[in-house]
Amino acid sequence: MSKKKSRDHLRQIKMIQLGMIAGFVAIVMGAVLAVMVLAVNKTDEVLKNKVVSMTSSLNVQMKLNLQSYMSRMETVATLAFGEKEAYTYDATDPNNDEYEAINTEKVITDKLYNLCIMENFVDYGIVYRNNRTVGKLSNGTTSLFGEQLYEKLSSMVTDPRSQDGWSAGYEGDFRRIYYVKQVHENAVLVISFYANELVAVFDNPETLTDMQIKLTDANYNILYSKNGDDVGTGLSSEITGRISGHDFATAMDNEYLVSVNKCDDWYVVCYIPTQKILAEKNEMKRYIYMAGGIAMLLAALLGMVLSYRITSPVKTMVAELDNKASTDRLTGILNKLAFEEMAGTAIGNSLESERRALVILDIDDFKRVNDTLGHAAGDKLLAGTGGVLREVFSDDDYLGRVGGDEFCILMNAGKMSEEEFTDYVTEKCTALNKAFHDNSTAAEYGYQVTASIGAALYPQDGRTFKELYSACDEAMYAAKKSGKDGFTFFGKGGVS
Repeated sequence: MSKKKSRDHLRQIKMIQLGMIAGFVAIVMGAVLAVMVLAVNKTDEVLKNKVVSMTSSLNVQMKLNLQSYMSRMETVATLAFGEKEAYTYDATDPNNDEYEAINTEKVITDKLYNLCIMENFVDYGIVYRNNRTVGKLSNGTTSLFGEQLYEKLSSMVTDPRSQDGWSAGYEGDFRRIYYVKQVHENAVLVISFYANELVAVFDNPETLTDMQIKLTDANYNILYSKNGDDVGTGLSSEITGRISGHDFATAMDNEYLVSVNKCDDWYVVCYIPTQKILAEKNEMKRYIYMAGGIAMLLAALLGMVLSYRITSPVKTMVAELDNKASTDRLTGILNKLAFEEMAGTAIGNSLESERRALVILDIDDFKRVNDTLGHAAGDKLLAGTGGVLREVFSDDDYLGRVGGDEFCILMNAGKMSEEEFTDYVTEKCTALNKAFHDNSTAAEYGYQVTASIGAALYPQDGRTFKELYSACDEAMYAAKKSGKDGFTFFGKGGVS
């Protein structure tokens, strides 16, 4: 063979080899790129579903916070009736003695002023049908309503059962929120506070600092906004178009993630541009495609690295969102929604041979703590109760706050006989009662607080969360009826 033919043959062989390598590289890189595209698309789907779920839970939590705040304001309103004259005196009565009327109004005013200062209200007073007032009525309120003061305030009483109501935005003034309660046929009690007082109610979690949280009236006029600049204006048509006609909904499209929840006649609206909530994911997507070019040289090694880099940030973000939405801020344990979901799943997946128990703890006479020591002491007691539960129960147990002063525990035991498990639950409930005594925050004030505890066992007392909760709740109320400060099992009358 001539040297030329030899070189041609070698060149052909080399070209075949290069073609085979190129083909192999193309096949490998095509497979890598296909896997990356599939992973990115799946990440998009999972992350979007999680973000929608977490945002919905956040909105529910905001609604619960608002309801709790409004309930506390309504409770403070009832304190005004601690003075008998507050609900019996009628300034419109033509038979009133002028001197006695002056003295009576002074007594009522002193009482209302003290309550007004305690809660930093703008208004805390009683308005009579003849527009005579006692207590504190600001110039802003009297100027706003003028000669129609009583007429306009009494029209805010929208609930015929409780004879009260909430209102904001009269004559376009959205700075104050009013709560009005009918005292008698000729008088109403009015409380008002600045809308920006709701800042603690609508506190953004750290992972959603760009989330816009608004409180609006039925016409989507903004009553509260964190920046305050848009209070009194209407929600943009981009947002109202996505929530109009819905009392409870969460939706996500290419432009916005929006969630709405109705609270009485108002709406809690949370929204954020989709690109912001998914910014980290979009940055990661760009990084993946850039790294794909390098993967042509280092397919196997970089494939493993990229797989880790794709999933790690997403897991971190989802974990942070899940934790914020599932944790009760005051106590640090699971909130109602998260506890019911986790406990319901655990019970639903349980075998009949497994040992589980549901325990409910309800603080006895908790309202007296708030009324006697104040809400700060009440909150401190609730926070301390979370610590007591973590101290008594194991890491395998689920701990949750399912009501204002009601806590629930799902005990998950290892291999035990029925008798051993019953003794174990008894031991834990006894320890819980003792720990509650020893760690009661109210003891700092010389005030002993106790708790009533009910327990129900799986599967004999129920095979679902709903059945066990009902049995457990019945047992707890049996403990209360038997003198409180104790515990009982479902179906057993005695209290330990």
